[in-house]
This record gives sequence, C-alpha cells and structure tokens, in this order.
Amino acid sequence: MTHSTLPFTARWGVRAACVLLLCSSLAFAKDKAPQVPSSDKAGWQFQHRGVASANPLASAAGLRILKAGGSAVDAAIAVQLVLTLVEPQSSGIGGGAFLVHDDGKQLQVYDGRETAPVLAPSDLFMHNGKPMNFFEVVPGGRAVGVPGLLRMMALAHKQHGKLPWASLFKPAIELADKGFTMSPRLYAQLKAEATLLKDPQSVAYFFKPNGVPLPVGHLLTNPGLSKTYQMIAKQGVDAFYTGPLAQTIVNRVQQHANNPGLLTMGDMQKYRPEVREALCFQHKAELGDTKNVQICGVGAPSSGLIAMGQIFGMLSAQTRPSEEWLSVDWLHNYNEAARLAFADRAQYVGDPAFVTAPGKDWSSMLQPAYLQQRASLISSRRMADAPAGKPGSTAVSYAPMADQPEYGTSHISIVDGKGNALSMTTTIESGFGARIMVSPGPRGGFLLNNQLTDFSFAPTDANGTPVANRLQAGKRPRSSMNPVLVYASDDAGQRGPLLISLGSPGGAGIIHYTSQSLWAMLHGGLDAQQAIKQPHSGIANANGPLMLEATRFNAATVDGLKARGHEVQQIEMSSGLQAIQRKGEGWHGAADPRREGSVSGD
Repeated sequence: MTHSTLPFTARWGVRAACVLLLCSSLAFAKDKAPQVPSSDKAGWQFQHRGVASANPLASAAGLRILKAGGSAVDAAIAVQLVLTLVEPQSSGIGGGAFLVHDDGKQLQVYDGRETAPVLAPSDLFMHNGKPMNFFEVVPGGRAVGVPGLLRMMALAHKQHGKLPWASLFKPAIELADKGFTMSPRLYAQLKAEATLLKDPQSVAYFFKPNGVPLPVGHLLTNPGLSKTYQMIAKQGVDAFYTGPLAQTIVNRVQQHANNPGLLTMGDMQKYRPEVREALCFQHKAELGDTKNVQICGVGAPSSGLIAMGQIFGMLSAQTRPSEEWLSVDWLHNYNEAARLAFADRAQYVGDPAFVTAPGKDWSSMLQPAYLQQRASLISSRRMADAPAGKPGSTAVSYAPMADQPEYGTSHISIVDGKGNALSMTTTIESGFGARIMVSPGPRGGFLLNNQLTDFSFAPTDANGTPVANRLQAGKRPRSSMNPVLVYASDDAGQRGPLLISLGSPGGAGIIHYTSQSLWAMLHGGLDAQQAIKQPHSGIANANGPLMLEATRFNAATVDGLKARGHEVQQIEMSSGLQAIQRKGEGWHGAADPRREGSVSGD
C-alpha cells in the first residue's frame, strides 16, 4: 500500500516509529497524489545550452535567460522562481536546496538547507516520551525551518551571475500575472490533499468555495507571488529575510491556530548559506571509450552522494561476474548494498557543524578498503540484519536514527555553453510543505517548508545515546537529495570533461533513483532518457522490505527475489529524474516520463 492510497484517517494515525512495512513505503514515497501518467519521452538533443526541469514553463524560462546572455546560475534562479509558481507542492522560495556548480575552474557546493530555529528543543517532536505522529507535526508552524533557498541563490548569483538580479524575476512575474494552466499533476495532488483545506490562504488560491480543487486547465494567476517577487527583485534578497515580508512569515508560523512554531525574526535575519567542497568518488565505468569517471555531489548534511558512493563501491567490489542489468542477481546485490549503506546513513550522517564524521572525514565512508569489507557481507541470500560499519580510524558514538517518512523535491540540470554547468535539487519537503501559504497580498503566495521533520523525532535511543541527526538549534537536517555532476577521469583521479548532470526528487528514494539511473548509463549502455525510464527498486531503511515499482517487474523476478529471502513490496515510485548528458559535440537532455518535466535547449 502506498502513501497515496491511504485514506486520510489512516494517514493521520501513522506514527513516525510505525509498523515497518507501512513506514517503509511512506519513507520511500515523495508526495500524496496518485501518479499521473504522462506521455513517453524520447529525450531532447541540443548543441550549446539547455535546461532540464520539472515543468516546461520553467525550462523555457531558463533557456530564455541563457539566450539573453545569462549564466547557468542565472538560469537556475529563473527556473526556480517559475517552479515556485507552477509546481508549488514540491519546491519554492519557502524552502531550501543544494546546488553543485562547475564554472570550468572550480567545483562548488552551495548549501541552502533550512536550519532549525534557535528556540527549537531537541524533543520538539516528542510527546509523553514517544515520537509524535508525522501528520500531526507537518501541517502548521512546528516543523517549519528557516528558508535557505533565496540567500543561497543570491550568493551563487553574486559569484557566478551575469545578468542583473531583477531581470531573473521577469519570466516568473509575467507568468504569475498572466496565469498558467492547472496541470494534471498539481490537480491530482490537490485532490488528495485534505490538510491544505485548513489553510485559508491556500483555500482561496487553489480551491473552489465548495472545497473542490480548481479544474485541470484552469488559468491560475498568483498576484501574491507576483508582488513578493517584485519586492525581492527591487530590494534584493534582504526583502525576504528582514522587514514586513519576513515578519509575515514569522507571524504565520508562530500564530498558527493548531500547531504553532518557533521561528523568529532573529532566525530569518541570521540565516546564511554555506559554500562547501564537493564530495567526489572514482568509479570504473563501461561507457564507450570512457573507462573511469569521477562522480561529484553534496556531502553532509546530505546523505545522497555518500550512499550512492557506498552502493557503487560495494557493487564494484563484488568478486562474482557482472550481472545482467535488472536481473534477480543484480537487484539482490544492489539492494543488499543499499541496506548496508542505509545502515551507515542512519548511524553517522548529520550536519557537519554539529556531527563528527567517522575518522573526522566523510570520505572515510567511501574508502575502497572499507567498502570491500562491507561488500564481503553480501551473499546469495538476504542478510538477516544489515549493521552499520566502522569507517575511519577514529570511532564516533551515535545511536542509529529510526525510520521516518521523507518526501518532496524537484530537480534542475543546466549547461550554459560557456563552461558552466550545475545540478540543483530543491524542496519544501512534504507535498505542499507545512500547508502554510504566505503572501503580502490577499490571494496566492508561496508555501513554507516542513523541513524539520527530516530530523530524528527521537533525539536519543532508549539508552540515552544521541542520534547524529537529532534536532538542535541552528542545525541543518539530514537530506537524501543527490544532485550530481559526472566527469571523465584519468587513472590518477584528475577530472576531465563533464559527462552528466543528474538528480531527482523522491525522499529516501532519491538515492535509488539517481544511483540506478546512473549505473544504467555507466554500465548498461543506456542513454539518459532510456536510463530514466527503467523500473526502480529500493529499500527505505536498512532492514525493511525490498520495494519494486508497481507493474514494472514480472512474476519470475518477484519470485526470484523472494527465493533469496526478500520480503517484496510493489508500490508506485513516481520519481522525477532530470538529466543532461554529453553526446558527441552536443548534449542529450532527459526528463522522467512519470512526471511533467521537459528539456529546453538550442
């Protein structure tokens, strides 16, 4: 049973520490709407510059900026501003993002992850000694973190922008004023979303007076968001973090009727993004003439690249011959490796400003010798228990984080034809975030995140040992987001030309969606669009069931996995992968047929 098929009364009663089978599905899903089938996609070819995003209007806005002389960062800002309008359920200026950027000279990670309010206690999501219900926590102010997206984009623009800040807002302002048509996916998610009806601002914008969502094809204008954008375009990013708009955000959080939060003006004013070194690992590929690649992305507080690197390392360390793509052998080995990676993820990964990495270096979790040792635990049968390992020479002591639902996100990949490329994953967490719409006007606006639910609800285990990803004031929650840039590489590990920009939404499933699609490109002989179409599998926690994408695997595969000892669960997995891949002298763009994404390029 997927999250999307649960009746509302059942969803409301699900605990964060709930029955393993159900919670595994919830943690793997990313929104509450039924999957909206879209037409198959053949991929896009372009020569110089292009944008892959979750919506055609957003991709077109990004290409418009590139054609005007903008950089990849300029285009990403324009794309994100449009996504806030046309895909409000997944990302927006009320949330956060990770951006991996390459300007041909240096590779940087921009961390715009939300932070916990300074007044937030570590037991914010505990009641009578037990974790609260996830859907009790989400609607309202309690789970709202300090939005980081806009300050992150402003910093990236300061360093890599070519066009004036205000010009990047024009496509989104025009679209908000003229209107866009309600898409099938947005309509389906609104129809499945009951708690949004408790927010008057959202009701006035998305719904008819009788509580039914506005129909597919309805021309939807957003004067509140237009006014917000005009303020930020004219006054700069401080218009969001200080003054009347920031006070409106704080008021909506603190004064929520049912579930008030702790966000303050001080939290808003003090937020700063981080610029980090990219985390990279080497991998031997089977990609034409390219035998070695370097895969680069975001380290802690994200677990995405670390888990991907561990999975790739363990699969590469297998002594048995290479298995056929998506065979029972490959699926078994992949998911056993994923279980071991997720055990390490639960034990160690958190905000590096608060959490000590194993061996005082996150790359210790990616060392070949360590992954060889971890791979030795994989046999032809499902292991009874997938334990965390002991990477690095310096021991750290944390309790493993219990399984919790994870949702959200959208992804953007861009190359600009001038040596700049990026991969950016962006989110407000759960579909429609905290179900709080903010606006300086009477109708429309943007939604706030519920990102604090990515922290462990329980700050310690039963023995009082702290969880690495526990909630702490000013801390950034652990993420599964995994925006990656993939390069050709020599034997010495020197990066060559960019080959691929890739990422996906999907909660904890992001790790599987990106890992499996990239593996298919590097080892299966598939181009990006073919790889993205492939059926998904995965696990949501180290010792939960193996999940297969519903209707995509035959009975023999299911029976073969069960014979290996796996408990198999078939669920919808509506990933939203976007990719740009080098192809000869040009580029190949790809967008997931499970969603409404597209590529614009020239």
